[in-house]
Amino acid sequence: MAKKQSDSSAQLQDDLRHLSDTVEELVSATAKDTSTEMSDLRKRAEKRLKDTRSRLEARGEQLYADTRESINNQADCCDRYVHENPWSSIGIGAAAGVVVGLLLGRR
Repeated sequence: MAKKQSDSSAQLQDDLRHLSDTVEELVSATAKDTSTEMSDLRKRAEKRLKDTRSRLEARGEQLYADTRESINNQADCCDRYVHENPWSSIGIGAAAGVVVGLLLGRR
């Protein structure tokens, strides 16, 4: 998983570097104001921007899915522990209730 994140970060950095380079070229070409050259640079900038956005969206969706899966795994683990150790779970819940009750009672 760490390798996957490292590769994704490297890809994102590379995409952002390319986008930055293209924008710099576009700014430089604006000074010359050659319409054909400007049109080509704008098209390249738009394409790279769309590609970067789609990669960012895909990465965001993947992060959401991974987080959701992790939360579900933790909930399953907690549920399994409670089912395997019901009396311990009741004791922990009661102790937490006493502590919260004491803290609220001091107010």
